[in-house]
Amino acid sequence: ERCPRAEEVVREEVRRLYEEHGNTAVSWLRALFHDCMVYSCDASLLLHTTTTTGVSEQSSHRSFGMRNFKYITAIKAAVERECPATVSCADILALAARDGVAMLGGPSVAMRTGRRDSRESYYGVVEQYIPNHNDSVSTVLSRFAAIGVDTEGAVALLGAHSVGRVHCFNLVGRLYPQVDGSMEAAYGEYLRGRCPTAAATEDTREVVYARNDRVTPMLIDNMYYRNLLAGRGLLLVDQQLASDARTAPYVRRMAADNDYFHQRFAAALLTMSENAPLTGAQGEVRKDCRFVNSS
Repeated sequence: ERCPRAEEVVREEVRRLYEEHGNTAVSWLRALFHDCMVYSCDASLLLHTTTTTGVSEQSSHRSFGMRNFKYITAIKAAVERECPATVSCADILALAARDGVAMLGGPSVAMRTGRRDSRESYYGVVEQYIPNHNDSVSTVLSRFAAIGVDTEGAVALLGAHSVGRVHCFNLVGRLYPQVDGSMEAAYGEYLRGRCPTAAATEDTREVVYARNDRVTPMLIDNMYYRNLLAGRGLLLVDQQLASDARTAPYVRRMAADNDYFHQRFAAALLTMSENAPLTGAQGEVRKDCRFVNSS
């Protein structure tokens, strides 16, 4: 059952993919979040539509903008060559996210392995578990609390928004007809330049987007919190963290101390990565992350 080089193989693949397509590192982090928040870190997110699994979770509105899944297939293939039918897709997702965080200048996370893979997709409930970009702070905190991540941990995990980008579709509500009053005026003007019309469509091919953090867009760092304090949060939920009494003290503390942010981020990511894993005889180790094994 063991595969001594598994973590090394994943790390090599993540590094290779990052050097070819830097944004893959961001994709792995988001993918782990979307997988773990819905019931369990069980790679249910990766399943394609089949008669047994139902509709893929990737079809959900909450998965809008997610990409690079084909590269997970490449990582899995490399691990299969090393150790056939040994390492689960759920573990590969977790390890890829950990290594992606490291590539993005984030903290190292002491993740454990041993998860097994779900045999079903949970498309029908994704929207109950994955917070939306314009949800209230209360909703977001309760979703994280449900998987054991406390308020401070939730503020730290949202620091993942210090990398990557947001499609105009998720932004225009803060820009039109008026720029949201909690947004710095100059930033609002910049974003209207990126998103020139309120009629942005939900289309992943649509390349109109804004970077989450214009200063250090490919570093997981506390610039995210410094931006919030300056009224330069991109999503409504981001900006509300700076004004809500439950979260504002953590925003200020993380804005002031990058090492502290990294510690809290690593701890919260670890907690999230261990949400109700399938173990023992539960689930299976999928041969192909996109499909359940044929019995």
